[in-house]
Amino acid sequence: MSVQDDLTSVQRCLDDLSRSVGRLEQQLGSGSLDVRRVRADADHLRESVQLLRAAAAVQATPRKPELVTIPDQPYDDSLWTDSDDEGLGAHHGKHH
Repeated sequence: MSVQDDLTSVQRCLDDLSRSVGRLEQQLGSGSLDVRRVRADADHLRESVQLLRAAAAVQATPRKPELVTIPDQPYDDSLWTDSDDEGLGAHHGKHH
């Protein structure tokens, strides 16, 4: 199953949950703290799935890699005057 298929399946389950909570509200009354808590939790789940769906859509969109131009001419040797070639020892007879 794809992520979108799984999210659609979760959405259907949440729709069923919402209908069931609605029936409980009719039977038990919507003023009960427990019923209000269940309604709020179901609504939070619905919002969370919407956020997941949006995040999954962003991840599924292929991004073009940023191109970096590398010049053909060699780097200026003066950039490296204060460093040693790592692992090759010091230049110009310097010893540490």
